[in-house]
Amino acid sequence: MSTAGDVVKRVVVGRALRSDRQSEQELPKSLALPIFASDPLSSVSYATQELLAVLTLGGLAYLYLTPYLSAGVVVLLTVVVLSYRQLVHAYPSGGGDYEVASKNLGQRSGVVVASALLVDYVLTVAVSVSAGVDNIISAAEGLADHRVALALGLVTLLTAMNLRGVKESGKIFAVPTYGFVLGILAMIAYGLVQAAGGDAPRAESASYDVLAEDGSVGLTGLAFAFFALRAFASGCTALTGVEGIANGVPAFRKPKSRNAATTLALMGGLAMTMFVGITALAILSDVRYSQDPAQQFAGFEEGDVQRSVIAQVAAAVFGDATIAFFYVQAMTAAILILAANTAYNGFPLLGSILAQDRNLPRQLHTRGDRLVYSNGVLLLALFASLLIVAFEASVTSLIQLYIIGVFTAFTFGQAGMVKHWNTQLRSGRVTAERRRSVYKSRAINAIGCSLTGLVLAIVVVTKFTRGAYIVLIAMPILYVLMRAINRHYERVAEELEPEDEAVPLPSRNHAIVLVSKVHAPTLRALAYARATRPHDLTALTVSVDPQESRALQEAWDRRDLPVPLTVIESPYREITRPVLDYVRHIRLQSPRDVVTVFIPEYVVGHWWEQLLHNQSALRLKGRLLFQPGVMVTSVAYQLRSSERLRDDDTADGSAPGAARRASER
Repeated sequence: MSTAGDVVKRVVVGRALRSDRQSEQELPKSLALPIFASDPLSSVSYATQELLAVLTLGGLAYLYLTPYLSAGVVVLLTVVVLSYRQLVHAYPSGGGDYEVASKNLGQRSGVVVASALLVDYVLTVAVSVSAGVDNIISAAEGLADHRVALALGLVTLLTAMNLRGVKESGKIFAVPTYGFVLGILAMIAYGLVQAAGGDAPRAESASYDVLAEDGSVGLTGLAFAFFALRAFASGCTALTGVEGIANGVPAFRKPKSRNAATTLALMGGLAMTMFVGITALAILSDVRYSQDPAQQFAGFEEGDVQRSVIAQVAAAVFGDATIAFFYVQAMTAAILILAANTAYNGFPLLGSILAQDRNLPRQLHTRGDRLVYSNGVLLLALFASLLIVAFEASVTSLIQLYIIGVFTAFTFGQAGMVKHWNTQLRSGRVTAERRRSVYKSRAINAIGCSLTGLVLAIVVVTKFTRGAYIVLIAMPILYVLMRAINRHYERVAEELEPEDEAVPLPSRNHAIVLVSKVHAPTLRALAYARATRPHDLTALTVSVDPQESRALQEAWDRRDLPVPLTVIESPYREITRPVLDYVRHIRLQSPRDVVTVFIPEYVVGHWWEQLLHNQSALRLKGRLLFQPGVMVTSVAYQLRSSERLRDDDTADGSAPGAARRASER
């Protein structure tokens, strides 16, 4: 009979899947695109907004830079997509930038990339969900006071969906992703047709009087360049999530590399088209957007809600409160929320690879009931929720932390690819025809490395004081932590390596059965200890109450048990220390012998019963395990309440009876 917890788990997660059904979870391109590309596709909904928010700090004077900076973002996105197409063919195992950096630049570089990607994945969830909540509030302003609660609820929903499995969640995500793409492309086409016909759309913020921020007027020279680069760095949020496909190649159907490269090209083309289109409509409709509208926009009250850029463009093109407007807002909110799915696929997979390489705990390498890395999914949800609470689900605050991890991974990954191609060229095994292809691939990756490295430097400098320093602290902490975990696993593996000499047999085995009462568990433990045929056998009890000890001795003598009962006096009413002292005494007398301690334990069916039993046994076991030459054996005694767990095992098909019935069918 299943417990309430089991029923809830099956409702949320679904039925457990056999390991041999892993291939059924592989994705066609039609599902891989919404799963792995939802993040970069959704980024276009706020990339223009972040670019305009910085330029607006200088008033209206610097908005003329918008098309030029947007063109720079498009060039960079093109180079990065082309670079990652080389990577998925060269390294299809799913390690992405981490694998490339580890194999070509060394393990330390790989751990740097891993720390950057792990931070980036957590921020992807926090930023995407917070941006989705922003768009929900843009359509329903009454929800503004519930921003954090909405965001946490959506993270919980995403976590449950991803625990159900990659393919199943992909079917759910496909509709909003394709709906968003169609809605944005339709909005761009309709808006441009209006502009071409002389009736250009006009945003609700077009009439705002913009007050420039102090110190942002009349910039020249280095100050102007720094300001422009800061706006460009904010616009580069359009590139977030591009690396997700490179990390998810194993989830594609065969041929995996070719399908992943095709999906990358589709994603790049759609992202560039939508980013350029949204930016063009924002310029045509004179959208104004500020990080602090109450300070920059005349007449804007502190409690007023500023709509997102994409909401203003949709209202200008389709009309406010129209079906088309609400459709765009609904699809934008949905894909922004579901964009976190890129991280939900990338983080657990990367965590599994890092665990396999001994850089993270082994538990992250284990698949759950639905053949997903459920421990990684839950860990990602926890950290993202903490960020959402800490920053109150504010996109403006979270976005400052965002793209440092992305461009760190980009830069190291492309540098590793350049080294990869150089190694191939030096190997002498490349044909003349293949050599031309390698030269071309190396050039693409070299350009990508140079550009992403430059952007990384710009991002660090321009965003450092605005919150980026938090990421620059978190990444080294993660790096040090992973290196420490790796050293621990390496040290343990070295310690456990067997020596060439055969392991010597112990001279004798001294068996000790711990006794608290003369009851069925004690008698079973005594019988089992005798069956092991030790050299000597002692029944041991600790006397903390003389009256109880006398009663125990009398019960022992009445049964005429074949093993004498040894009683240790404990004037301070301790149990653990006298047993340890007794065991140590045997070990000191015979260092080459082993001592086996048999501990009777109850097997219970409810968690609260565990709190009522076995506490002394657990404390003793924990201390005995640290004693060299001491073996601890738990002798289980099943209480009636444990029968329901046996019934559950039979129902799950794990008990012998279930196996027999299955074979008969």
